[in-house]
Amino acid sequence: MNTQKIVITGGPGTGKSSIITELISRNFMCFEEVSRQVTLEARKNGVEQLFLTKPLLFSELLLTARTKQFADTKTIDEPIVFLDRGLPDVLAYMDFFNSDYPKHFTETCETHVYDKVFVLAPWQEIFVSDSERYENFDQAVEIHHALLDTYQRFGYELIDVPFESIIKRADFILEQLKL
Repeated sequence: MNTQKIVITGGPGTGKSSIITELISRNFMCFEEVSRQVTLEARKNGVEQLFLTKPLLFSELLLTARTKQFADTKTIDEPIVFLDRGLPDVLAYMDFFNSDYPKHFTETCETHVYDKVFVLAPWQEIFVSDSERYENFDQAVEIHHALLDTYQRFGYELIDVPFESIIKRADFILEQLKL
């Protein structure tokens, strides 16, 4: 089966994970965000913020995990899979922090193509910082612009998700996909 790979992206605190949770509750196959898992695993090894101390290592771990998610979509017998962030997110964050990255980061994004990309814009009313999200709202806005630039650089047509309740946002995504 040629499973459609649908990315839900946006800066920190825009509601991506909440929408993924809603789609899971509707019995859609979803891959959750991996950066929190990478961060928590680093903490177990005594590194408080791996991205801040070793950004290239952190990004390499994310790239590997998201590449695995992409590959795993090919083994799933479902017409559609939703992913909380995609491979270009890794490059967008590296660009936001003015960090260099190896050529294979770009090559991976060029060879692993998603079918649709939905974007959640920064929304002050729902933005919350926590122990894994160290960015403030202004940084979230800048990251949003880096994400737009990066996805567009790889030729994606981006679909903006309106500011609505989680249920209405999930409904919007499904309507756009004609599901």
